[in-house]
Amino acid sequence: MFDNKNIFITGGTGSFGKQFVKTLLKDYKPNKIIIYSRDELKQYEMAQKYNDSCMRYFIGDVRDLPRLQKAMKDVDFVVHAAALKHVPIAEYNPMECIKTNIMGAQNVIDACIDNGVKKVIALSTDKAASPINLYGASKLASDKLFVAANNIIGKASTRFSVVRYGNVLGSRGSVLPYFEKLIAEGASALPITDEHMTRFWITLQEGVDFVTKSFERMHGGETFVPKIPSMKMSEFARAIAPDLGQEIVGIRPGEKLHEVMCPQNDAHLTLEFSDHYIIQPTIQFAQKVSFIKNGLGEVGKEVAHGFEYSSDKNTHWFSHEELLSKIEQSRSEEK
Repeated sequence: MFDNKNIFITGGTGSFGKQFVKTLLKDYKPNKIIIYSRDELKQYEMAQKYNDSCMRYFIGDVRDLPRLQKAMKDVDFVVHAAALKHVPIAEYNPMECIKTNIMGAQNVIDACIDNGVKKVIALSTDKAASPINLYGASKLASDKLFVAANNIIGKASTRFSVVRYGNVLGSRGSVLPYFEKLIAEGASALPITDEHMTRFWITLQEGVDFVTKSFERMHGGETFVPKIPSMKMSEFARAIAPDLGQEIVGIRPGEKLHEVMCPQNDAHLTLEFSDHYIIQPTIQFAQKVSFIKNGLGEVGKEVAHGFEYSSDKNTHWFSHEELLSKIEQSRSEEK
């Protein structure tokens, strides 16, 4: 679906953006891939590797609506990946988080509508479900903006959806490279916030593939959630460093013990498909949409009353061997 199309990626120099670009160049023949981000050094470094004739690099911030409007001219598809994502840093710098994650989201929406973009997917996070920290709350607000945008498009054809998934193995700022750094430095123990803490896990390529498939599946207004495995953080550390001890250091500011991707309070809106869930919008759109059957013809079913998809109640758990295999797979995919 991306052949001969113009694709625009906010925050495109991040881990997701680079893997998405790699996939687009390998599997499709896009007309243009536009990387929009604010860090000139990261753009320079990315352009050394991804320098195909279809590549375009735009310096800009999602806080800057006029720049977005110009950069998005003639764009067909948008992936909104730009965000301030570090939980404790957001707690200490709340207004900066709000400016990027909420106000920036609205700017992206406005620029997409103004330019007649066909389809838009905003990347969310498990922290946006029943949030307890500012990062999660700001992403929940962003999700609501993108869903509601389907109701303000008028006669325009632009459609907006959200993709929500868990921790990405090996991405910038994730625990895996941090643990590996400590191991390389000769640490005698790895820091664990709580021995009972659990997280959802997904590889970068699995995230990219899920977003790509969501573009084909979307009607507009859904929140897509993949079915992915969970693992205790204590077991995660034990799998990658079986000979090291563990030091319980306590939960960081704004951190949860377990993550949720489909909250219990949204059970009446949640539909289950073979490899994913969707959460239907809480609001009614001007044009009624049936989400039970998606754009690929896949048919979902309602979940049970009181259903919740959380990392501690998951039915799919990583073994040590599965985790190590996924880490190796992830590294080979990123080369």
